[in-house]
Amino acid sequence: MKPLIISDKSSKNSSAKNKRFNTFTPARVLVLGFAGIILIGAILLTLPQATIDGKGLSFLDALFTATSAVCVTGLVVVDTGTTFSVFGQIVIMLLIQIGGLGFMTFATLFAIILGRKITLKERLLLQEALNQVSIEGIVRLTKYIIQLSFTIEALGAFILALNWSVDLGWKKAIYFGIFHAVSAFNNAGFDLFGNFSSLTAYTGDIITNITVMFLIISGGIGFVVLSDLYVNRGRKLSFHSKVVLVVSALLIIVGTIGIFLLEMGNVNTLGNLDPLSKFLAALFQSVTPRTAGFNTINISDMRVTSQLFIIILMFIGASPGSTGGGIKTTTFLSIVLSVISTFKGKAHITLRERTLPQDVIQKAIAISFLALLLVLLTTSILTISENADFMTLLFEAVSAFGTVGLSMGITSQLSLIGKIAIILTMFSGRVGPLTLAFALGQNKNKKLQIKYPDERIIIG
Repeated sequence: MKPLIISDKSSKNSSAKNKRFNTFTPARVLVLGFAGIILIGAILLTLPQATIDGKGLSFLDALFTATSAVCVTGLVVVDTGTTFSVFGQIVIMLLIQIGGLGFMTFATLFAIILGRKITLKERLLLQEALNQVSIEGIVRLTKYIIQLSFTIEALGAFILALNWSVDLGWKKAIYFGIFHAVSAFNNAGFDLFGNFSSLTAYTGDIITNITVMFLIISGGIGFVVLSDLYVNRGRKLSFHSKVVLVVSALLIIVGTIGIFLLEMGNVNTLGNLDPLSKFLAALFQSVTPRTAGFNTINISDMRVTSQLFIIILMFIGASPGSTGGGIKTTTFLSIVLSVISTFKGKAHITLRERTLPQDVIQKAIAISFLALLLVLLTTSILTISENADFMTLLFEAVSAFGTVGLSMGITSQLSLIGKIAIILTMFSGRVGPLTLAFALGQNKNKKLQIKYPDERIIIG
């Protein structure tokens, strides 16, 4: 008598669903989501209505621009103000907004408006997108992000429009105010003033400088810190918020002093400016590499040492869970503390009477290593495909990785290979090297972790 075999279809279906869920991990969904938005944006920018001449952009240039907008970088192969129509500029502004806040934030916004419940999978995606350690309070945080972002952008747009109304007229000033407020808060660096001039016409304008810097810093310190400042009104801030604010302030101060001292005698940058304008320009050029992309002086006219200094600031970038890129301020601090602890022979890495977990240090080292590897790879490709000096190419590569948008003038002259290399670097810098690595990696079943015997190798 043959045994009776019962087929458990429900078990098979459940297994298939779990397999699909494991395939589309949060990291992969984020990568695919950003890629999808970039593709839609590129298609829209190829339309005749997107450009002033009615011809639209070539697909590669449209892809480059859309990637730069969604990845809130600001590197451009064509001038935004003189190439794109109002339709094209609005498309770019929307791409900046979606890219800066994250498409999952907007998906949550629409879900809230429609009164739909946020599912567990969506909460996991938000956790990955906002770089949080748990899903606890993630929806509440997202609501704060939406409220604070739109409020700060509206305030910035109002001040800029009021300030520019004399020169531009009210209608144009309002439009410019909204566009540049969105671009500044999301650390994008796109501008509409034409001829790749950015904000060089407002080097000594106190209101423009302070407003744009406020928007850049607000978007760059991270949504968690912004929410913490809003909820607690500056009292009883979390350990993370305190660290981010202190490190950000120190980098801005050091950057301002460094640029001021290096450029104060350079007649092409700060040399011919009055004392107040010199200070404003130095301060602005210290803030903008973190990762905004606006500039009030010509970056290519700066001394080589100053350019190298800006490269370091761009590589460090903004803070975690922000609109900016780079390896992030906390990653940089973790590496520095690790080095100091090694020099002092300490077994544990401490900060303000707190011990940093080993997995945090390992993650910081991994991010820094992957970032450095990506920058070196991109620079190497550019040295082969482009006709420019090494500093210019290194600056471009770091600017792309850090999603900064500052350039020494080579972006519009990039070859086909150069554009593709910068597109991939901008994308990698926005989604994050580790997130991209996790998304591209194969899923593996969790196995029992085995601790093998220790063995030493000689270091140094």
